[in-house]
Amino acid sequence: MAPKRQRQLTGMRGVYLVAAELSRLGFIASPTSRSAVGADILVTDQKCLRAHSVQVKTNSNPVNFWLVEKNTPVSDTHFYVLVNIGKSLEYFIIPSAEIEKKKVYSKHPNSEFWSVYRKDILSYKDNWSLFGTPA
Repeated sequence: MAPKRQRQLTGMRGVYLVAAELSRLGFIASPTSRSAVGADILVTDQKCLRAHSVQVKTNSNPVNFWLVEKNTPVSDTHFYVLVNIGKSLEYFIIPSAEIEKKKVYSKHPNSEFWSVYRKDILSYKDNWSLFGTPA
């Protein structure tokens, strides 16, 4: 496992990549402070009529899963963007309710965690349309 500092930098890189992509698509995207619980980015259309919160999970190594929280916040306006920034850049945009359904519990001798596997979310790749239209 990468040192804590490296994991933090990878996480921040993912947040800014997602915010940049949302901005490129025409949305207003604002990263939150690191102290915000459950939301890394706040997103709205250009008229501020539809707002969303986004939790970003980022992998820098080519792995096929992302670690997620045990207690996933679920809302019609809360989304996860799972990012791979290894050899090629991949985005998976998933409603929080789907993350809740697809996460898997794993227990090992010295740890336990929840994860979402790439094979279970392939249909969400580049699914930016979940945010609606930016105009």
